[in-house]
Amino acid sequence: MFIPVTSIPVDDQDKALAFYTDVLGFVKKTDIPVGDAKWLTVVSPDAPEGVELLLEPDGNPGIRIDDKPAAQVYKKVLYDAGVPYTMLGSKDLDADYARMKGLGVRFTQEPTKTDFGSMAVFDDTCGNLIVLTQQA
Repeated sequence: MFIPVTSIPVDDQDKALAFYTDVLGFVKKTDIPVGDAKWLTVVSPDAPEGVELLLEPDGNPGIRIDDKPAAQVYKKVLYDAGVPYTMLGSKDLDADYARMKGLGVRFTQEPTKTDFGSMAVFDDTCGNLIVLTQQA
């Protein structure tokens, strides 16, 4: 068993693609129209056949909470509480932090040592906080 695809809900697929490729350095793998949205995935340039990250629209009208798309409600609750949606890995957290900071990425937590390595938290501009970690 393995994980072929994992997803992150985004408020704008085109904006997400620009951020995840131009800023984070991922590479677009799949871009297939599906109704009003796309099956849009990115991969690490170091593992082009590895796990794909689906940039999934958060506006699914079929699942609602208080008349809002459920994914948008869930994202906002996590974001407002300062809880990251997911985790990405880094081989050199300090270098990635400096590069991303230079590109204007907003960090809510600067690199911090932990029992398992180091981590920082940033805003992906698409409604999510993301942990960036370098494992020990």
